Amino acid sequence: QVQLYESGGGLVQPGGSRTLSCVASVASGDTFSNYAIGWFRQAPGKERDFVGSISKSGGSTYYGDVAQGRFTLSRDNDRNTVYLRLTDLKLEDTAVYYCAGTIDYYAGSYYSREDYDYWGQGTQVTVSS
Repeated sequence: QVQLYESGGGLVQPGGSRTLSCVASVASGDTFSNYAIGWFRQAPGKERDFVGSISKSGGSTYYGDVAQGRFTLSRDNDRNTVYLRLTDLKLEDTAVYYCAGTIDYYAGSYYSREDYDYWGQGTQVTVSS
């Protein structure tokens, strides 16, 4: 079992970059390296969209259409942390970004909200000039 905490959100100018962090607090007897981590985002009045996911080892990553080659996932299992690097940000990237976790049986290939058991509280990214 894990608890997830996002950070790193804020106000960014169009074209700018931001790195979001997802830090896990892991229950005794469990380990962060058992978990695939996904990121989703939700803008006001819209569905929660898949941004990307990373396998438990970090060796595999998957990205949703919203990433468009501009976002990059990485992880540091020694620090119980997954990073989402956002670059070339656009106005439409404004949203609350959530990380989510699930035990990884399929090398991180989890694309649906229903695939995940644990969620963070979200961090707001606002892209504005």
